[in-house]
Amino acid sequence: MSTTSQSLYPSRRPRFASLSSAELQQRLAHFNEKRFRPGFIDEDWRTDLAEELEMRELEGEMVEAARADLAEQIAAVPEDADAFMDWFEGLRDTGPGQNDALFPWLATRASMEAMRWFVSQEIGGEAGFDDLVALAQVRLPAQPKLEMARNYWDEMGRGKEPGMHGPMLERIGQHLGVRARIDETVWESLALANMMAALASNRRYAYQAIGALGAIEMTAPGRVSQVNEGLKRLGVPALARQYFQLHAGLDIEHSKAWNREVIRPLVEQNPCTARPIAEGALLRLSCGARCFERYRAELWGERRNSLH
Repeated sequence: MSTTSQSLYPSRRPRFASLSSAELQQRLAHFNEKRFRPGFIDEDWRTDLAEELEMRELEGEMVEAARADLAEQIAAVPEDADAFMDWFEGLRDTGPGQNDALFPWLATRASMEAMRWFVSQEIGGEAGFDDLVALAQVRLPAQPKLEMARNYWDEMGRGKEPGMHGPMLERIGQHLGVRARIDETVWESLALANMMAALASNRRYAYQAIGALGAIEMTAPGRVSQVNEGLKRLGVPALARQYFQLHAGLDIEHSKAWNREVIRPLVEQNPCTARPIAEGALLRLSCGARCFERYRAELWGERRNSLH
């Protein structure tokens, strides 16, 4: 790099290793809250841009550290479309975090206080599936793009505000009297939202984002159905738990379509996309597994006497 370009683009590498997990994820959560919010022109935009560069470097280092942890697994992922789809769809049963004991407990034993805490953490770790799909579909081939558009349209309630999925999640929070606050959300939940935002908003991770979103659609129904059962057991009315009730069934159909219309065509057209897609799925599922472990530690640990 020339002396001129070095002066124009100074190195602002953040101290990734010096931050605790909680500090890192809270900083990224505040950054994502700001960067995705509509704003106004600021005369000091260069300072904002320099701060954004630092945070995006930090974000990239987070993703790359997580990718490094998966390198051995990803090297073994098949690139043939049929073999890859068998591997990918197998994650429904064998992927990180699947069949976690937390969810049968929520369905059958959790108290209202425990459920309120759980829902507050889930809201805190929600990155907005509709916006993630919108970001991930940019410049994709026609077939995957069309399926992602159909998925987005469902997320948007097919053009009717009461059917929008995002506000449904807000409604359960309002009914239970909880809301998402960064400083009250465990870092593992923030990390899940930050990872999804990182993959969807950086085109170098485009295929990872597709894999991560596909993994959500494929693995969510079993979990959300048990959350819905727990809420129903605790007397929460159907309208308030609509988010969980809806996704218990709808995501099954979304997953079938996503695998058939998005993932398989991409891998068939270019086998080199298989491993990035697999990587994204494992990144998302690993974040989820870490969340479930933390949730169990909170709900079954020191707080168990008051929450169990």
